[in-house]
Amino acid sequence: QVQLVESGGGLVQAGGSLRLSCAASGRTLSYAMGWFRQAPGKEREFVSTINWSGGITSYADSVKGRFTISRDNAKNTVYLQMNSLEPEDTAVYYCAAERETIYLLLFKHCVPSEYHYWGQGTQVTVSS
Repeated sequence: QVQLVESGGGLVQAGGSLRLSCAASGRTLSYAMGWFRQAPGKEREFVSTINWSGGITSYADSVKGRFTISRDNAKNTVYLQMNSLEPEDTAVYYCAAERETIYLLLFKHCVPSEYHYWGQGTQVTVSS
């Protein structure tokens, strides 16, 4: 099975940047990966996803243009570069993985329940 460990969260002022990492153990060949976040009192929401080859990415409208997802399959790691952070970005950020299918990529990539492997999360706090 796949195990995921997030890192890179922390406290940053508005306008600052953070780079999150998700290190995977186990076989992740042909796995799509995603980042989701959950703020206090809110449901877990889609942030960004990337397919196995790295050629297909998606972003929530709220982070588009500010966040960049990437992956290094040789290192079994997925990254989320977060720039121009806003207080509204404050949340626990979770990495997720799921076996890649075209159906997942086209229709379910943004649905948390479609991902079967999850990390424990890393806290991102953006202060004003």
